[in-house]
Amino acid sequence: MGKPTGAGERTSPPGRTGIRVSAAVTAAVVLTVLVVPLAVPLDQQAVDLAAKLRPPTWAHPFGTDEVGRDLLLRSVYGLRVSLFVGVAAALAATVIGTAVGAVAGALGGWTDRMLMRLVDLFSSVPHLLLGIFVVTMFRPGVWPVVASVVVTHWLSTARIVRAEVLSLRSRPYVDAAVSGGASRWRVTVRHLLPAVLPQAGLAAVLMIPHAIWHESALSFLGLGLPTHQASLGNMVQSARGSLLAGDWWPTLFPGLFIIVPTLAVAGLAAAWRERLNPRRRSELSL
Repeated sequence: MGKPTGAGERTSPPGRTGIRVSAAVTAAVVLTVLVVPLAVPLDQQAVDLAAKLRPPTWAHPFGTDEVGRDLLLRSVYGLRVSLFVGVAAALAATVIGTAVGAVAGALGGWTDRMLMRLVDLFSSVPHLLLGIFVVTMFRPGVWPVVASVVVTHWLSTARIVRAEVLSLRSRPYVDAAVSGGASRWRVTVRHLLPAVLPQAGLAAVLMIPHAIWHESALSFLGLGLPTHQASLGNMVQSARGSLLAGDWWPTLFPGLFIIVPTLAVAGLAAAWRERLNPRRRSELSL
């Protein structure tokens, strides 16, 4: 007969193995981006036509591309660019979305209606189309791609923060602060914003995989980074002809460098979201 579970017995959180795997993969990705360019004495831009489209070997673990460049180094540099775009865009979009959502929720009235109509206006345009419009206004480079991700990804954060602020406005401690003579600005900064920061941080982490895919899609379309600069999207795009000829490695490894880090970060974000929602966690543990 099995041992009954006590009311105070702690249950292990679900998905602990998945969390550990996601954390390990994320750490490995960061170490790869930092260590490989220092450990491998090769130039990722070095062209060697005599060694073009060679399959993976000890000298070139990922093989070489159509002009003989080392695919391992180029994939690492492309991942570095993607991570930079993802983190920078996620932070900027989270700051903008948090500010808009907090102001809309705290002030209410016509301010709330105006800001939410602005969010609806941006949401009505497909993200990729709006991102293409932004990058075509500037020369190809990292910062136009970051700007295109920010413009298209602050909207969900604004909605989340606004909903949280609206729910917090009815809390007793907020009513007590207002009754004590605190201004709306002071209540927002001292009480509302600190309470929504965990949700805003979760939104930022969830945004990183979206930003990486956004950058890769724009570069694949030839609208992101310049073609000579290492970018995972550029590498996949330039390898299409090689794939049709039977050379699989120029497409496989950059594609894995897009998929694996985004899945790892998404796994960590899912664990964070579960910790922020104890009711859902307790239901899953039954």
